[in-house]
Amino acid sequence: MNTPLHVAVVTETFPPEINGVAMTIGRMVRGLLARGHRVSLTRPRQAGEQTPATSARPPTTLVRGLPIPGYAGLRFGLPARRLLLRQWSAERPDVVQVVTEGPLGASAVSAARELGIPVVSEFHTNFHSYSRHYGFAWLEGLVAFHLRRLHNRSRFTLVPSRQLGGELEQKGYRNLRVVARGVDTNLFNPSRRNPGLRAVWNVTENDLVVAYVGRLAPEKNLSLVLSTFAAIRRHAPGARLLFVGDGPARARLQAEHPQHIFAGMRHGEDLARHYASADLFLFPSMTDTYGNVTLEALASGLPVVAYRMAAAAELVRHGSNGMLAEPGAGDQFERAALDLVTRPGARRRAASAAPYSVAMLDWDSIHDQLEAALREAIAGAAQPVDGDSALQVFAGR
Repeated sequence: MNTPLHVAVVTETFPPEINGVAMTIGRMVRGLLARGHRVSLTRPRQAGEQTPATSARPPTTLVRGLPIPGYAGLRFGLPARRLLLRQWSAERPDVVQVVTEGPLGASAVSAARELGIPVVSEFHTNFHSYSRHYGFAWLEGLVAFHLRRLHNRSRFTLVPSRQLGGELEQKGYRNLRVVARGVDTNLFNPSRRNPGLRAVWNVTENDLVVAYVGRLAPEKNLSLVLSTFAAIRRHAPGARLLFVGDGPARARLQAEHPQHIFAGMRHGEDLARHYASADLFLFPSMTDTYGNVTLEALASGLPVVAYRMAAAAELVRHGSNGMLAEPGAGDQFERAALDLVTRPGARRRAASAAPYSVAMLDWDSIHDQLEAALREAIAGAAQPVDGDSALQVFAGR
């Protein structure tokens, strides 16, 4: 039996904050704890949060933070190198897992390297690509340099897909390892379909509900959702467009398109009902490194239309459980959606195939992958960080 590990997790976001990174690291931490490992957590104090109780699980250290522009309620952590040096000198972890690349994460990498503790970092967000959508395009090169330097100082960088790993490798990232994402199929599944909810949306069982779930923000390419749905309406006049989520673009979208359904943030079983009560899922983002919503939509029985990127590139089988377009080809994306709309038989077959296509991505197997990556980092800590650059995929059970 393997010896339990002490994993020091450093992250700028954590539940109950709502975003893909928080959801993922929350599940990963619960998986480590369930396997008997010890986890200590360092993160910024969340809005209105008091000091955690001494019985908090995992034990949590709060640091100062500042608001993230464009991300209401989220904060980035300020550097905490001295604090981390004191803590990790007094109680040395086996490995440090740095989830986000802000000032707090960068200071954690420096502290761990000074103490000779192996570091595993994670690549979750294309921050360098986001800068162009928020009026900071001139910073894109500088941000890209920072990200590459930070990750190349860690023993491994964990990425969620082979495609992203290949792209980063071409950009000079080293020591990349693939640890995928999981989906809770007990929560997200077609049995959550709710006729009462569809009645609230003023649609019948024969009407088409087209869904988008995620952040309502400039970097999500929402104009393509709107134009694709406009094309769909020409073939299916009774169709409705459902937006689930919130963000800086919501107020403008809702004012300009009051005919669409804006459900706001949804959680747990309520979110699962919204997925399963729709009929088709559009995901046009070109900035997401993975897109957990793709897994959730497929598990819920929704055919997915997406670009051949991130999770969709690995999970959507063109013509089987959804349709794919080449990245940036908006006309292809639109035609792919129309292909499913104008061929109801094909859409129904894709809906039936969708849940089975992600049935193997249970969280237990993903936790196995993470543990294998952490143990390899510890075992190889004496080797130079800039060694083997091969992209490795950790297998589950």
